[in-house]
Amino acid sequence: MSESALSPTSFLTSILSLLLNSELIRTIFTEVIGLWRESRFHGTYRVEHHQSTLELLDSHGKTAIYTKRQQVVFLQDDVFAIQDQAWGDGNIFAGYKCSPGAMVDRYKEGYRWKVLISLRAMRNKGDRENFFIERTITDGFTTPTLNFQMHVDHPTKTLTLSVILPSSRQPKRIGLIEQNMKRSHTLGAEHRTELSGGRVQYSWEVAKPLLYESYILRWEW
Repeated sequence: MSESALSPTSFLTSILSLLLNSELIRTIFTEVIGLWRESRFHGTYRVEHHQSTLELLDSHGKTAIYTKRQQVVFLQDDVFAIQDQAWGDGNIFAGYKCSPGAMVDRYKEGYRWKVLISLRAMRNKGDRENFFIERTITDGFTTPTLNFQMHVDHPTKTLTLSVILPSSRQPKRIGLIEQNMKRSHTLGAEHRTELSGGRVQYSWEVAKPLLYESYILRWEW
């Protein structure tokens, strides 16, 4: 037997290493975690589609508009309020509006703000609703490296995360980070869309995003 031949232990170690580093195993592992987390979820609704968009209105990041659109299905009867969450630098509540419903209270829990929205009408199990939330943010994106983060707090079928940058200042590089899974992706031409006025939109879409995962768009400009 040659000295270069692998011992049974070394062979098994090599196979195990390959399996643990394979995309298939990581995908299966992620699916299992997602199913386990969703089985323990006891919220009032699930999300069919979530779209979060941040638009910077000027080249200095002084003013930005954040919008969130969600298509949801209620999982319980007699739901009369839902909760939104927000965090970040600057004045993150320079403006706030939502539809349907109205903001009736907000409080800080750790670094996040929780916003209580009264639906002004009862929702029951199986009811569907389209929610729209818009916030104006001032002095929140003024540094050379910026993050736009979305935290998945309800079971979600599809997620789209987008940032719109002004024509006067485009990114040197931009990518997406899956915080808990410790994975990063570079956003290339296939993620870039030219809009009116020279603005550019970068988007990342995820099917069945992992519950309680944080997805972060990060760019340098």
